[in-house]
Amino acid sequence: MNKSPNKMNMSDEIKQIAQRLVGLREVLGVTQEEMAKISQIDLEKLQRAERGEGDISVGMLQNISRHYDIPLEVLMFGHEPHMASYYLTRSGCGDSIERNKAYSYEALSTGFINRNVDPFIVTVDNSHNQSNNISLNTHKGQEFNLILEGDMEFQIGSKVLILHPGDSIYYDCKKPHGMRSLEGKSCRFLCVVI
Repeated sequence: MNKSPNKMNMSDEIKQIAQRLVGLREVLGVTQEEMAKISQIDLEKLQRAERGEGDISVGMLQNISRHYDIPLEVLMFGHEPHMASYYLTRSGCGDSIERNKAYSYEALSTGFINRNVDPFIVTVDNSHNQSNNISLNTHKGQEFNLILEGDMEFQIGSKVLILHPGDSIYYDCKKPHGMRSLEGKSCRFLCVVI
């Protein structure tokens, strides 16, 4: 059971993830080029991620996690799951991380070992983003999103959809996808990565 949130400031979180990425790559004896290919990102983006600069997407971490059979929370939070029969996360008490100013994640199952899905409560807040562009990414697997609060513009490939509270979408993550909140307000949704 997770009793209290594990929260850090954004720059510390990103730096710690960056250190774990470099450490893993070095332990495995993998080049940056190989890790970029596994991560399904370009070399320059991987190099920025390893320096703790810029965005480190959950999709990128998921690709590494699945390829090397490492629990996602090891890369994201630095700890391994131990619960096998159940894992309870109280409201607002999941392990949290801010990827960047627009995206924050609350992990809901970090303590459950050998799980088949990764559920998160995601908050998207594009109010500070003056360009208001949607950044598209790809990764292995499928994803389910259920809007809890606010409105979201969701793009998959060239298709753009507007989602409202209660709306959900299930999609193939290999398709370029991304989202942004609308009307200068944040949007919260349940995200299940499969």
